[in-house]
Amino acid sequence: MLFFFCTGDSMLEKEFLEIIQPILKIEEFNNTKKRKHHGITRYDHSMNVAYITYTVCKNLNLNYKEATFAALIHDFFNTEVANENGYKRLINHPKIALKNAEKYFELTDLQKDIIAKHMFPLTIGIPKYKESLLVCLIDKYSSVNERVYSAIEDIKELPIIKDIIYQTR
Repeated sequence: MLFFFCTGDSMLEKEFLEIIQPILKIEEFNNTKKRKHHGITRYDHSMNVAYITYTVCKNLNLNYKEATFAALIHDFFNTEVANENGYKRLINHPKIALKNAEKYFELTDLQKDIIAKHMFPLTIGIPKYKESLLVCLIDKYSSVNERVYSAIEDIKELPIIKDIIYQTR
């Protein structure tokens, strides 16, 4: 479930798609479409974070191209470590995402900082750049929205709610 609607028609959307195109060609990244994340897929979550990052950073005259690119791969991992507790997974996944991203792309210091510190304050180190802090905040914002959306969709499926919905039609 994407919260933005990107058709590629407007100049803004065309630029966004041009920035992320190299990532979309990577099969391993596309496998994130199969991974659940905040009640949606990891791919959709990453697209949400990237698009919001793009619009916010562009409007603030920040390095929106590098920030958008890094935002899309901030959760670039396809494995789940079953024996790790939730907290350990939270603090370890930025390292895994950064390692995966570096297999495919030569990242700038800004991009590395965005990926490595998007879980601040759980990760060690304060975001070094404005863009890093923004991606961190946008990630939290998106996660909350996605979880709420997912919960609402689950509630709609409850038999008692279905009865109420169908009785009012």
